[in-house]
Amino acid sequence: MTFTMRCVAGLAAWLLSLSVLAAPVEISGVKLDESLELQGKKLQLNGAGIRYKAIFKVYVAALYLEKKAGTPEDIYAAAGPRRMHITLLREIDSNELGKSFTKAFEENAPKAEMSRLIPGLLKMGQVFSDQKKMAAGEGFTIDWVPGTGTVISVRGKAQGDAIKEPEFFNAMMRIWLGAKPADWKLKDELLGKMP
Repeated sequence: MTFTMRCVAGLAAWLLSLSVLAAPVEISGVKLDESLELQGKKLQLNGAGIRYKAIFKVYVAALYLEKKAGTPEDIYAAAGPRRMHITLLREIDSNELGKSFTKAFEENAPKAEMSRLIPGLLKMGQVFSDQKKMAAGEGFTIDWVPGTGTVISVRGKAQGDAIKEPEFFNAMMRIWLGAKPADWKLKDELLGKMP
């Protein structure tokens, strides 16, 4: 193989690797952005996966951060905006979803913080009970916006006032990243330990 042919082959392989890196992420038919903008900051996809309940697929969760993080502690300590994006894979009673989040929240939140977190927990429960049902393909986001608080948006629309307590967002993230996560495999996937 001549030098020119090796250069062309090397260039072609390099270009192919770039197209693979730039390919959109798709999980169970849900297309996820590699990056997005929140409050003027670029966030990148840290990890994503499917929440299973028994053998049933419930939703796709995707975690976005300014900088990649491989441990829950790094995510809790991040100073900038953060987003958890959930896309449902089946119709679900929103009230039941809210109850399951509340249970996981209580199991994972530090006991010393619970009294400060109860008002936010009540607001979150109300957001989900107000929705009645959510269909497959619909979704919601939980955003940490510095200076504002935790903003929960359903179907792209912010619901109620931001929850101001800074501990609340991290307590929400513990649903997926805590010591008793909703789904252990999903926890690893959100931390970027994807197969």
